[in-house]
Amino acid sequence: MRSIWNGAISFGLVSIPIKLVNATESHSISFRQIHTEDGGRIRYRKFCELEDREVTGTEIGKGYEDADGSIIPISDEDLAQLPIPTARTIEIVAFVPGDRIDPLQMDAAYYLAASGAPAAKPYTLLREALKRSNKVAIAKFALRGRERLGMLRVVGDAIAMHGLLWPDEVRAPEGVAPDTHVTVRDKELDLADALMDTLGEVDLQDLHDEYREAVEEVIAAKAAGEALPEAPAPATGGKVLDLMAALEGSVRAARESRGEAPAEEARVSPLAQRAAGRATPKEPAGKKSTAKKAAAKKTTASTSASAKKTASKSAQGTKKAAASKSTAKKTPTKKAASRKRSA
Repeated sequence: MRSIWNGAISFGLVSIPIKLVNATESHSISFRQIHTEDGGRIRYRKFCELEDREVTGTEIGKGYEDADGSIIPISDEDLAQLPIPTARTIEIVAFVPGDRIDPLQMDAAYYLAASGAPAAKPYTLLREALKRSNKVAIAKFALRGRERLGMLRVVGDAIAMHGLLWPDEVRAPEGVAPDTHVTVRDKELDLADALMDTLGEVDLQDLHDEYREAVEEVIAAKAAGEALPEAPAPATGGKVLDLMAALEGSVRAARESRGEAPAEEARVSPLAQRAAGRATPKEPAGKKSTAKKAAAKKTTASTSASAKKTASKSAQGTKKAAASKSTAKKTPTKKAASRKRSA
């Protein structure tokens, strides 16, 4: 990686020669300005207002405009000789816990690379000291014409530096929050909590810039003379007035997108019940399987006993019917013998 600044880290009496390289890169698509009639590039020419002629880059410098409108020329040599210790040095001024840094102050990120073999030992010393202390270093440095604030921390085996805004450059959030009194019900908080649980976590490596990909598709289609990709239909519907319905729908949609849950499982229990449920230990898988087998045996035994009882009743009914028929047959025979004797 190409360095953008060379200097040293001042760590007490220890000096560590380093190179500053960008830790991030932009993948956004940039466009050129063109003449819509013929596609010609639009160029800007730089003119001197006093001589009314175009000037080259070598003739252009910088100057400060005073209150009365006069221009005071300032050269790169003037800035290089500024009487400050951070002109070519990243001066560490303190070590603080990382959570003391407000993310609102975070600016551009850089890697600090050791410059040469002699820098390896003090570089490693600072890195390991930061690791063991679980702290970050606060430093001051000068870059691109002004002094800046920085935070040094360990990233892998390297030391990274985040540019920080000065505290007076961060605005207070006055007038941003709603000034209307709003009451949030426990059930709404339960649904919001359920939605957060359903969405879960995400691996940031899986996220990508869909807008850039869509622009690339449009550019490729126009270059090939093909039809442009169709845009998705805009979402319809008015303002959502029922917050509960919106939360329930969000929970249901999130679960369906993850292949979970029928609609009935989207019900949400209060936070107290869910906490109690989490506190109850789960039944071991072996015990659960034994209980299921015992219940199945009990059901089978009950069914078998019922079947035997039914069969016994049926047999008794059959015997009674047979005895009744036998009696009916014997009775006419006895009557016939009696009549014969009588005659």
